[in-house]
Amino acid sequence: MNIVTIGGGTGLSQLLSGLKRFVRESSLLPAVLPFAPVIHDLTAVVTVTDDGGSSGRLRDEFQMLPPGDIRKCLVALSEDERLMSRLFQYRFERGGELQGHSFGNLFLTALTSVTGDFLEAIRLSSEVLAIKGRILPSTMSDVHLVGELENGASLFGESLIGRSPVRIRKIGIFPEGCDPLPETLEAIAKADVITLGPGSLYTSLLPNLLVNGIPHAIRQSSAIKIYIGNIMTQDGETSGFSAADHLRAVVEHCGDFPFDYFLCNVTPISAQQKQNYLAENAVQIDIDMEAIRGLGALVVFKDLLSSDDDKVRHDPLKLSQAVFDVILSQANREFQASPLQSQTVSL
Repeated sequence: MNIVTIGGGTGLSQLLSGLKRFVRESSLLPAVLPFAPVIHDLTAVVTVTDDGGSSGRLRDEFQMLPPGDIRKCLVALSEDERLMSRLFQYRFERGGELQGHSFGNLFLTALTSVTGDFLEAIRLSSEVLAIKGRILPSTMSDVHLVGELENGASLFGESLIGRSPVRIRKIGIFPEGCDPLPETLEAIAKADVITLGPGSLYTSLLPNLLVNGIPHAIRQSSAIKIYIGNIMTQDGETSGFSAADHLRAVVEHCGDFPFDYFLCNVTPISAQQKQNYLAENAVQIDIDMEAIRGLGALVVFKDLLSSDDDKVRHDPLKLSQAVFDVILSQANREFQASPLQSQTVSL
């Protein structure tokens, strides 16, 4: 099958690190399941609106797209997660102007300067890390997020929007009218499965849907479309949001909810995790099923929680298996709905 994953940040990298184990010709494939589904083509469409931290500094200094989310996806798709991946994730803790930068961000910046092409820098980095899939920025335009708050104020830039003390009403991009890569639209058209999430709603997911043509391409695609829900709310971005509130935000920015399934975690977080996240003004998201169904999505409950005792994360393999379960369920539904016809089978 061909899978297109859309998002950004840690959430998308968690999904990719699981799916890569099922990519055709991957040496990791036999170790997962004896009869595993096989991914023919895995494409990650990644947001490029980050303007904070190392990415923001490099974006300003070198007039390039922010490399941070791209770097995370490169590492997630790397077949060898040891030395080279650790090197790309290495962050300088001291060193004057180097402090705060990750090696992978600097590597992508240097390659972009040498080749004069950010896309070529991603391609060459993909070869260095021998990734299982391909990574495409959602747009090559130099765009920034603009957030409209419920109190009427506006915020400019992803880093400010992500820390907003006031509930966000809507986001947009500046300048407006950015276009996607033709390769992105082609991948969506050929996809058997399209996923959105998990990830920060307003700063990792919705920015991809503000790019001209991407929502329309998703609607037109015959793929199975899966929205993967977050496990926790996010302070300053989705405080007080239920699961249905996340989906309504997609509707408000796209005009509809172009996904067939809402895949969500059913496992409660631990008491210690609950206490830790309350200190960050975050709680486990309430799954309000009837409201979600009212938006036209089929709700799928799965245990998606990582066994990590500290951070609340999606488990990569559990998440990948849940995606495959949705695919199998859809295939069974279509088979049962089809009229039986006599067939000749040669063995």
